[in-house]
Amino acid sequence: MPETHHREFSELPITVDRELDAPLPAQIAAALREAIDQHTLRPGEAVPASRELARRLGVARGVVVSAYEQLIAEGYLSASHGRGTRVHPELEGLEHSTHPQLTEQKPLSKTTVIAAHTPAGTRPLSPGLPDTSAVETQAWRQAWRSAASHAHLEAPELGDPLLRSEIAEHLRRMRGTTRPAEDVIVTAGAREGLSLLLSALGTTRGRALTVGVEDPGYPSLRKVAARHGAHIVALPVDAEGLVTEQLPSGLLDVVLVTPSHQYPLGGSLPLARRRELLDWARRTGAVIVEDDYDSELRHSGSPLPTLAALDDRASGSVALLGTFSKTVSQALSAGFLLVPENLRRIVEPARRDLGGPVSAVVQAALAEYLASGELRRHTARMRRRYAARRELVVERLFGTPGIRVRPMSGGLHAVIELLQGSAALESLVVTRSDHLGPIPLSAYWHGQGTGTGAETSRYGLVIGTGGSLDESQFDAALRELREILTRTAGF
Repeated sequence: MPETHHREFSELPITVDRELDAPLPAQIAAALREAIDQHTLRPGEAVPASRELARRLGVARGVVVSAYEQLIAEGYLSASHGRGTRVHPELEGLEHSTHPQLTEQKPLSKTTVIAAHTPAGTRPLSPGLPDTSAVETQAWRQAWRSAASHAHLEAPELGDPLLRSEIAEHLRRMRGTTRPAEDVIVTAGAREGLSLLLSALGTTRGRALTVGVEDPGYPSLRKVAARHGAHIVALPVDAEGLVTEQLPSGLLDVVLVTPSHQYPLGGSLPLARRRELLDWARRTGAVIVEDDYDSELRHSGSPLPTLAALDDRASGSVALLGTFSKTVSQALSAGFLLVPENLRRIVEPARRDLGGPVSAVVQAALAEYLASGELRRHTARMRRRYAARRELVVERLFGTPGIRVRPMSGGLHAVIELLQGSAALESLVVTRSDHLGPIPLSAYWHGQGTGTGAETSRYGLVIGTGGSLDESQFDAALRELREILTRTAGF
């Protein structure tokens, strides 16, 4: 993370308590988040350098770095070379605009929409937020107590060997993917893993990369590629996922794909398309980046095998991005990159140059948690809970005039299409339901088209089915959303 010395920053009253069950990075992130929400820290203000704050709190620097990276991912902080880490300047426009007037509705930009909604964990229908209320079991607390002895250590650049081994075992058991532990590289999440891969690939091409993205697709990975100077190419999606027969030849260096659960439309790439995609990559030399963001959270049937499971272990084309932010907690800022041997040769030197971003204590705790088998049990519990919420979404919203709820077989979100959709109508619905936290469906499109297939509508809402609300609160939020949709879209 870039750091600048001699910066002015607020002397914040941040403290950590090692007697608490909450991990230290989560405590620091919560304190900073509260300071920003209360405007103690203001947009554009610098936060302390991670080394300085770590010294003041008496913790390892990696603990502070983990907290900062989590807040960067949530949109609370931003980091840039030469300016260090600061409160995100785009938050300034949110301080005085909680309830904008409804008289004039203007389409919202994608950047504003995603930044304005995603960090707000208090909104009951914000997409992408897991239910963390059931994480704190005895196995979870024991893992963190045992890991406390690692707080002063520095983890190896590629990751704690025990954690790499446990992740490989987890992939074998949960995702049908049998690979050696040396193919696993520990990351600070999906975005950091993609950034590492693009940094490594950039040194082999001698030019800017051309990256294909699903359209629609999740913007965060697309933005990572753009930050690396890549040329972005929108690739069409239909009800089954990426349309592989329309992939161009000789153009793309990398393709970002969500084959098990396309985001946000929910399609699952059939086996024939998976094989076609792998054959295309072998012919063209492109690298496939498989984003496995929530594929273990299926509501019906078992989780699908990864695309990487079909790939060659030595000379393959698939790099698998994994994260524990959906199954455990976003506060961990931990994930992994699974790469075949030929890609590992270029990724490992890049990781050693850039250093390992995940603290030893987080890695040790996660390794013990995985080894206990509790994550598998926790995931099974969460699948049942999210399936019940999906059924409640259908029950509460089915038959609402002017909308259609797309069927969802898994994940932490649902898509509501506006049948008479337009940018103005979508903006009006989003504004009136802003306190509930939905994101406009159109924000996930990169290009100007409306998708492949007549059934694909560009305008609507994406709502979350996770979060730590109890069932009555979730039900109340859905009922309120139905009223808003009836008044706004059902005329």
